Amino acid sequence: MNDKKELRRYYKELRLGMSSDERREADRQIAKRLLESEQYKSCEMFLCFVSTDIEVSTREILRSAFSEKTVLCPRCVGSPKDGIMHFYRVRSFDELEESPMGILEPPESPERTERFENAVCILPGLAFDKEGFRLGFGGGYYDRFLADFGGVKLGICYENCVCDRLSHNGFDIKADMLITDKNTYRFTGE
Repeated sequence: MNDKKELRRYYKELRLGMSSDERREADRQIAKRLLESEQYKSCEMFLCFVSTDIEVSTREILRSAFSEKTVLCPRCVGSPKDGIMHFYRVRSFDELEESPMGILEPPESPERTERFENAVCILPGLAFDKEGFRLGFGGGYYDRFLADFGGVKLGICYENCVCDRLSHNGFDIKADMLITDKNTYRFTGE
């Protein structure tokens, strides 16, 4: 199964096949592992998406981060083919608004940040492999953003969505670390 469309369908079905109790417990375990990680504890800037129903929930993670870190959430601009993400400072869920794609995002504001010092960026993904490469949702926004991001790239995913190897190309940027409900993976080298 190498076709990305097929893989996306497969991993979406896997996630949808989890009961709400299974997902809630897996989300709790991921949040606990992430919030206890040295990468989280030592960073000053925390870049994190606001999860949708198909993604690992970031609600608990963000609730903690709002009181401990400078939190930056992405706002997508342009089409998936060539769009980009801008990151804005967010202090609570009340500051977010629904985008045309149904995603909660920060509004455009003067608090847009383009310098990311001592930062961790949380990566969404339908699946990750054991080398740190991810299968995203198909928009390409994160791949374009990560090309110039110098901080820690930390993926979050359910353990049942981790595979041995995903196909990737020279434009794909792997995570430095992956946290699942069962394991923490660290990736080194090229």
